[in-house]
Amino acid sequence: MTDKLFKAQLKIPATYLRGGTSKGVFFKLEDLPESAQVQGQERDQLLLRVIGSPDPYAKHTDGMGGATSSTSKVVILSKSTKSDHDVDYLFGQVAIDKPVIDWSGNCGNLTAAVGSFAISNGLVSAERIPENGITMVRIWQANICKTIIAHVPITNGQVQETGDFELDGVTFPAAEVKIEFVDPADDNEGETNSGLFPTGNLVDDLIIPDIGTLKATMINAGIPTIFINAGAIGYTGTELQDTINNDPKALAMFETIRTYGALKMGLIDNIEQAVARQHTPKVAFVAPAKSYTSSSGKTIDAKQIDLQVRALSMGKLHHAMMGTAAVAIGTAAAIPGTLVNLAAGGGKRHSVCFGHPSGTLTVGAEATEQGGKWSVKKVSMSRSTRVLMEGWVRVPQG
Repeated sequence: MTDKLFKAQLKIPATYLRGGTSKGVFFKLEDLPESAQVQGQERDQLLLRVIGSPDPYAKHTDGMGGATSSTSKVVILSKSTKSDHDVDYLFGQVAIDKPVIDWSGNCGNLTAAVGSFAISNGLVSAERIPENGITMVRIWQANICKTIIAHVPITNGQVQETGDFELDGVTFPAAEVKIEFVDPADDNEGETNSGLFPTGNLVDDLIIPDIGTLKATMINAGIPTIFINAGAIGYTGTELQDTINNDPKALAMFETIRTYGALKMGLIDNIEQAVARQHTPKVAFVAPAKSYTSSSGKTIDAKQIDLQVRALSMGKLHHAMMGTAAVAIGTAAAIPGTLVNLAAGGGKRHSVCFGHPSGTLTVGAEATEQGGKWSVKKVSMSRSTRVLMEGWVRVPQG
């Protein structure tokens, strides 16, 4: 028994959505407490408490997070301040075991839910929403300052969520949402290097202490990503989550690769800074197409895919594929000579189908070369989304 008085919980309007193979808590900026409507410690502390981080038990029992990188996410949306855009989209990747929210990158999977949320919550002008058809939602991705277009199906004036589109990594079918990432190269990433290939090379020799020298394609498209060959680190490219995530030495190796890749890409100034920048860059390994059994038990025939890709997010092998990493994969596959392109058989291509732990994903990319410099105008893919719960989230006050 105590005589101490505790403040009542805050009650904040929120929506819990699945977007692609991720889940997150969505907020309208104006619904947040005034102190959390601007970036800073108060916003981060509030959102950390919403998710239930940091959690030394790694369960998120006392929050809305799901204790994985795919389900430890927050999104803040508002009417766009940019001309020819509908909504500003700010994404936060919440660490599970640390009091950190990484705002350095985008979530491509949750992008599929942004357009739907924006329409349902009055962030898209009513005259742009047909009674039946498709609404093109123009999204300003505020983390990376890029435009994304979501093609959201509408039935009887409402967002259509149910359907027969199947997405590997998601158990049930839903309506298809087509996503276009416009000019996705992260030109402003890195203080010392910038552009689609921050080092200026399609393939680099990445020197990593205690590991050796690895061939690497480092690309800024969708999200900064480091691609290495599976065979160079002792893998086949068909690995599922447990093979990597139950191996502490493997996880430590990948984090070291990620750290030195970030340094090479100019994303950090020293290796110590990588600890606070867990969301970016991503590290992935690629291999030629090979038959395997996915995590759901489905057989993926080598003839169905062009190559294998496995990627890590927040220190663990992802159960499917991050949407932003898929943008990087599609872009790199379209450019002859990258490790991704070579694993897919080489040559110029406009789309690629790759295998991941949960199945397959097809990504289209429009890449062009001018004066020896590559650029990508658009990368497209299909995802799905669904509202899981809406109402208010309760947050204890300090």
